[in-house]
Amino acid sequence: MKIEEIQYLANNVSDYIVWTDEFKFALASIAFNPIFWNIVARTEYNTHFLTKIAGSAKRGCYLLAFTIFSLGIFRDHVYQKALLNQPVYQPLLDSIYVKALAVGTFVFGNILVLSSMYALGITGTYLGDYFGILMDDRVTGFPFNINDNPMYNGSTLCFLGTALWYGRPSGILVSGFVFIMYKIALLFEEPFTAQIYANRDKQKKNE
Repeated sequence: MKIEEIQYLANNVSDYIVWTDEFKFALASIAFNPIFWNIVARTEYNTHFLTKIAGSAKRGCYLLAFTIFSLGIFRDHVYQKALLNQPVYQPLLDSIYVKALAVGTFVFGNILVLSSMYALGITGTYLGDYFGILMDDRVTGFPFNINDNPMYNGSTLCFLGTALWYGRPSGILVSGFVFIMYKIALLFEEPFTAQIYANRDKQKKNE
């Protein structure tokens, strides 16, 4: 892409975003997921309702993991469908450099997501801490040695890579929205998780 094309897009980006019901629903789906899992996880921590339903903390966590994963698949489907009905900025679509960036961004994003899932395991990935399933030590290997939140940042990169591949400026906007929603989620998750482990360590000292 030429500098003039980038400047044109920056000055006229609103022309490439159509606020259809489908597009709004995609944004709502993106916002819903972290809100949902934070509310459900905190409710589980306080009431153990999923543990009671499933019969054990581990099965309760697996139930939540299945639900979150399914919602994620649905969200991605809604996003891609909405994206394909948004206006195309042809210089983005035609540029081989943008295509290469799209592939690299998408692949690296998936590496961050999948490697963090592998490092944490199912219970570590899907809020096992809230079920009382705590890890012995903090995971410091890859990808956590290069990024503090590889799951969320990797997911954001996948959204961005998809937007670039299809040449949709609206998808770049959505990627920014994804990043913001995850940052908000972390404001709630990180202090609460830290408190869970602090309580565990305090209990160990008192034993």
